[in-house]
Formats: sequence, structure tokens, C-alpha cells
Amino acid sequence: MTKRLTRTEAAGYLGVQDNFLILSHCRPDGDTIGTAALLCRGLRSLGKTAHILKNPEITEKYAHLHAGLTVDAPVGCETILTVDVAAPNMLPDKFRPLLERIALRIDHHATAASFTPLELVDPGAGACGEIVYDVLLEMGFRLDKAMAEALYTAVSTDTGCFRYANTTAHSLRTAADCAQAGGDLFAINQTLFDTNSFARLKVQSYLVEHARFYRDGAFAVCPLPRAVEQEAGATEDDLENISGFPRSIQGVKMAATLREAKDGQIKISVRAVPGYDAGAVCARFGGGGHKGAAGASLAMSLEEAALAVAEAMEALA
Repeated sequence: MTKRLTRTEAAGYLGVQDNFLILSHCRPDGDTIGTAALLCRGLRSLGKTAHILKNPEITEKYAHLHAGLTVDAPVGCETILTVDVAAPNMLPDKFRPLLERIALRIDHHATAASFTPLELVDPGAGACGEIVYDVLLEMGFRLDKAMAEALYTAVSTDTGCFRYANTTAHSLRTAADCAQAGGDLFAINQTLFDTNSFARLKVQSYLVEHARFYRDGAFAVCPLPRAVEQEAGATEDDLENISGFPRSIQGVKMAATLREAKDGQIKISVRAVPGYDAGAVCARFGGGGHKGAAGASLAMSLEEAALAVAEAMEALA
């Protein structure tokens, strides 16, 4: 039986525990990476021993946030925590043997699945980083420059630089706190939101040319063959949040981007504006997330997956 904690209760729990090991999710984004860095640094600043288990899938864009914070393997009797992990299948394969040892999950996904003895889940938070920030404040920590930049990375990436519908007043106040603490927000914004590689532009060009539109252009489905990514020379950093690009096309209310993973699975990412439910589409395939952003995996061909997703969108319209 999982016990749901408040922020105050989570702060109390962390206050009496020690030797923390923090896990992030597979295909890590700015929220899970930034939140893990914030939590690790915050706990250390409070006199705790804390490490992040090195994520084998972390990309160059975010690796600097975990510099000096990681271990390659568990080293003792850790209190294991997860951040921004909505379900066990979101853990990297390397982390899954630790599943039964995870004590506390901190998350903000609306369709999250309980899998730990304790959890702190707030679907109303714009990013998991906001929740962890609140908990650390309850514990009496002070935000410094390094923590601020980790926190800002978490919140800004999950809110689309404060453009998505999940952005709240709390998200904006958190960003203000990051600026007040000396975080270089301009540099982060420049790197994450205002710079495109040629490889990414090539992939975007392919998506524009091959997008399939339904419901008079309200829905878009964009299958992206792995061969196209390889020909463009695109890395995971180049393709981060590429799923949001088709949704930015005028008139599109909900868009799905489908990518071929190395294991043969088709990774689906759906983005939607308010009034449409990306999570409901992905839930039909065993996935989940938020109404505005969700994901799932399918064991079928890229073409079959594209048709299945289009049908799911139509059925839920």
C-alpha cells in the first residue's frame, strides 16, 4: 500500500533519513535531470549524504548539471528516491533491479502509477522541480547559484520556457527565485530554447514535408524514420522536444511524433493544447503523462503505429 505524502510530510521524512540515492528516468529531460541535481545539492547543503545514480542515457546538453554528484552504482544502505518518474517502465534498464528498494517517489504526472511505499505527487505542478523546491524550502535550505540553475532548467523545460498551459503562478515565482539567487537564466534560455543545430533543422524540414493532417488540420501525425535521423546526423540533444514542433504549426491542436527506437519499439510523443487530451491518447497504448504532453511505446512498424495513433486521436475527438 502506497502512502501519499504532503510536502510537509515529505520534508519531515527526508529530514530524518540519510545516505540518499536519487534516480532519474530513461531518455532524461531537463526536469528529471535538473530536479535530481537540485535535490542532491539541496540535501548536501543540509548536511546529508546524497548522490545521483549516473543515468546511462544523459546527454551532453545536461551532463554538466550532474558533475560531481553521481555514482556509477549503489554504494551502501541508501534511501532511494525517484524524481519525475511516473511508472516503473520509465526507469532505465540499469536501474530496474533497484525497484523494490525505492522508498519515495516525487512526481507531477497526472497518470502516474503508484509503485513505491511513499510518494509525493502533485499533478498541478508545472514541473517536478517545483515540488522538490517546496520540500527543500520546508527543510530550511537556501537556494544558491548552482541549485538555481538546476531548478530553472527543470521548470523552464517542462513549461516550454513558460509558454505551455501547465505554467502556473508558482512556476513564475520559482523562476524569479532562481534569478534572485544568481542563476544565469539568459545562458540557459539561449542554450535550451534559442539555438537550433543544422541536424535539428533538417529533421524539422522532414516533419513539415511528411506530416499527416486530420480533422481539417486540427490533428497532425508525424512518423520519423530512424534512417532520417541518422542521415541528418541528429543526436538526442538535437531532437529533444522535437515532438513539440508539429504542434506549433498553425491550426494544429494535437500532434503526435513517432520515432523508431534502437530496440525496435516506436516511441510516441503527443502534445496538445487545452481542450484536448494527449494523456488519453497515450493511455490507449499503455502510456500516459499530462493532458498537454504524454508518451507511449508500441511494438509494431512505424506505419502501423502512425495509423493506430491517428485512429486514437479521431476516437477521442
